[in-house]
Amino acid sequence: MSLLPSEMPPRSRPPAATSPEPDNEIELGALWQGVRKRLPWILGATALVTAGVYLWSRTQPDVYEASSSLVTVGSANTGGLGESLVTASALPQGALQEALQGPLVLGEIIRRIGLEASIAPEVRGELAADLQEQLQKRELKTVELQPRLDPGGNGIYTVTAQAPTPQAATILTDLSAQALLNWDRGRALSGVERAERGLRAQLAEIDRQLALDNLPQLERQTLVAARAGAQRSLAQAGIQAQGAAGFLELVAPAVVPLERVAPKPTRNAVLAGLLTLLLGAGVAALRTVTDRTARSEDDLLTFGLPTLGSIPRLRRRDVVFSGIVRAAREAGLYEAVGFLRVNLLTRIGERPGQSVMITSTVPGEGKSSLTATLADGLATSGKRVLIIDADMRRGTQQDVWDKYQRDHQWTQLVGVGGARTLQEALLDPGNVQVMEAEPNLHLLPAGPGLQDSLGQLNRADLGARLAEWGKGYDLILLDSPPLLALADALVLGRQVDHVLLVVEEGKTSLQAVKQSLRRAQGGNLDILGFVLNKVVATSENRSYGYDYAPRLKG
Repeated sequence: MSLLPSEMPPRSRPPAATSPEPDNEIELGALWQGVRKRLPWILGATALVTAGVYLWSRTQPDVYEASSSLVTVGSANTGGLGESLVTASALPQGALQEALQGPLVLGEIIRRIGLEASIAPEVRGELAADLQEQLQKRELKTVELQPRLDPGGNGIYTVTAQAPTPQAATILTDLSAQALLNWDRGRALSGVERAERGLRAQLAEIDRQLALDNLPQLERQTLVAARAGAQRSLAQAGIQAQGAAGFLELVAPAVVPLERVAPKPTRNAVLAGLLTLLLGAGVAALRTVTDRTARSEDDLLTFGLPTLGSIPRLRRRDVVFSGIVRAAREAGLYEAVGFLRVNLLTRIGERPGQSVMITSTVPGEGKSSLTATLADGLATSGKRVLIIDADMRRGTQQDVWDKYQRDHQWTQLVGVGGARTLQEALLDPGNVQVMEAEPNLHLLPAGPGLQDSLGQLNRADLGARLAEWGKGYDLILLDSPPLLALADALVLGRQVDHVLLVVEEGKTSLQAVKQSLRRAQGGNLDILGFVLNKVVATSENRSYGYDYAPRLKG
């Protein structure tokens, strides 16, 4: 009794390559390639942001800015006038800023700006409303104070104000500076006024005592003398009130500005564009660093297997309208498939009837399309090729070649009449027909989707069938299910001579490749190497022949 294929000892073959850990280092060249790959999107986003910011800035209202300077007076040398002059004390750090945004100073500014007849009513109302809102929120933005002081607290304060018109900015700056000067002078007057109130209270008390009838003569004379001294002090206080001065003094009043400070559409657009460009490049670099997919042949070298070919990506539109085979010919894939064909035949030798299974890690990596284009290239070079669509759950080879040519001839593979699909051929292997896809190329389709494909493969003596069906052919290509999707590929791989693993550039993860190789090693599959599929054409790989298609005469 013959053993089932799953029970048969595997063919003698070299051990599968180990799959070491991929290198985690990112080279500058790979980093630049990742950024350049996304460069069209980065430049597009930069252009959109730049244009949007420019147009938005053009719609913003004009802002003009004026400034005025205040200087600290300090202790001036007044000679013999010192008793008649009162100067406010030095201000502690931050005191003037607190005063500016407080109700005493800012309230005076709001009141006076509302009465300023030289400013247009709508501008005046807008400024007053903005200042009132900033007063309530304690976030003053329209008027700013910038100190430049030495460690002793002496120096210059710059008052800056913004407004919709040049004249309004100038007036608001001068009003703000004057309000600060008034508040500072008020600090000096407050001490004198308190002294005056005390002296007046003292005089009132002396007058009340002098009005008494039974007051002794000596005490009356004393009160009269005290009254005269209080009157002299009160007169002195009045003189000091007239000469009271603050700690600050106006140095440079505001000048009407000639140019607006905002908006600046060109500057804003350039800054936004540069920021978007840097941000986009940073995101692209980060994506490249964290990208653990097969980006190039170098990423696959760490697994110890060669990359037999790099097949460029075809435009979806060409595939839809022309089919994968005709689109591959018209797009100039002949050279890329030619490299793969030469490398494959060099690795396996010229022994006829060899079987090569083409698989991938997961669905969607293009193994079926690669099988068709490789078979087409082999047939064109004079090799007789048999394609067996062994993906009995999702067979696609029939659709691929129907897109290329609808009317097909069927030829006898073995026996008389019989099966025209792999499902039927496994049940009746002695009578099988194959579809003539093109000269030197025959196809055995998979047939309708089969749920229990693994059971049927296990029940069939597939190794013997391949040996019988391969007579008269130089090569048999098996389009199999992905290694990580179904166990069918492991069963098929034990019965074929060689296995090619298709890897999609920028999509297949290196971890998936590692897991696939681990499964292949456990199943004792002979992995010839990789085929990097759907490669995006760049200036580098164009120089290796991707764009070296023949020029057709019109």
